[in-house]
Amino acid sequence: MTFNPNADISGGKTSKRGRNTGIAVGGGLGVVALVIISQLLGVDLTGLLGGGAEEPTTDSSLEQCLTGQDANERVDCRMQGASASLEEYWEQAAPADLGVAYTAPQDFVLFTQSVSTGCGAATSATGPFYCPPDQTLYVDVTFFDELESRFGSSGGPLAQMYVVAHEWGHHVQNLAGTLEAAQDGQTGPTSNSVRTELQADCFAGAWVGDAAQTRDDQGVPFLQEPTAAEVADALSAAAAVGDDRIQQAAQGQVTPHTFTHGTSEQRQRWFTTGYEQGPTACDTFGVDGSQL
Repeated sequence: MTFNPNADISGGKTSKRGRNTGIAVGGGLGVVALVIISQLLGVDLTGLLGGGAEEPTTDSSLEQCLTGQDANERVDCRMQGASASLEEYWEQAAPADLGVAYTAPQDFVLFTQSVSTGCGAATSATGPFYCPPDQTLYVDVTFFDELESRFGSSGGPLAQMYVVAHEWGHHVQNLAGTLEAAQDGQTGPTSNSVRTELQADCFAGAWVGDAAQTRDDQGVPFLQEPTAAEVADALSAAAAVGDDRIQQAAQGQVTPHTFTHGTSEQRQRWFTTGYEQGPTACDTFGVDGSQL
C-alpha cells in the first residue's frame, strides 16, 4: 500500500537495535513466527534460547521518519508508518470488535543479524517474530529480500507490511489470552498452533481492509486504498510462508502432521476473510477442521 505523503507517522512505536558483533545461535524457526519461552506451540526453541557471549546493544529511535512520504521511500520508515497505523487501528478495533482491552506492544524492534529478547537471543535466521514475555515485535528487514529470493513472494510494500500486521495480530492474541490457552504442544492441520497463525493472518487482513480509514491525529488517513495488485502482493507473501510450500521446497515432500502455520491456501483464505469481513470473522478456534 501507499502512504499518504502528508500523513504523520512520527507516533509509530519503532526502534532500531544494533549489535557490534553477531552471536552464534543454531537453527532458525522459519518465518513469520510466534516465539514463546520454552515452546513454540510444539517447536523446540533450544537453538533460539541458547547462550553465547553477547556484545552490548544500542537502541535508537527513528526520529527521521516523520511523514508518509518517508514511509514510501524507506523501508525502516515504512515499518514506523505501519506501526502507527496498526496501533491506531487496534486501539479501536480490539475493544469494539473483539472485546479485548488493548494496550500497545512494548516495542517494535528492527535489528541487524542478532538481538537479545525476552525470549532469549535470536538471529536473523529466526525470521520475524513476536515475543510474549516482553510484548515486543522483532524484524530484521533483510528478511523482506529473502521473502522474495528464497520463498518466492512477489514482494512489494504491502507484502512487507503483511508480515508486521501478522506479528501485531499475535500481540492482540496475547492480550486476549489466546496464546496461553493455545499452548498444548500439538502440531498438524487442525492444531491450535495452525489456528493461532491463521487467526493472525486474518487479523492482518482486517487491518489492510480498514487501513485507508485509519487516520492520524490530524484526521489524515495513513494509507491510500490498496489496489488489487497490492493486495495480490500481500496474498503472495501469505502463500510464500505456507507450511506445504516451505516443506516441499525444503524436503521435497509435505508432511501435514508437522504443520504449525497452515497451508498456503489457508493463509491466503484467512487473510482474505479478515480483509473482506473484519476481525469479528477471524474465529479460527470456533470452526471445525474442515472449515480451517
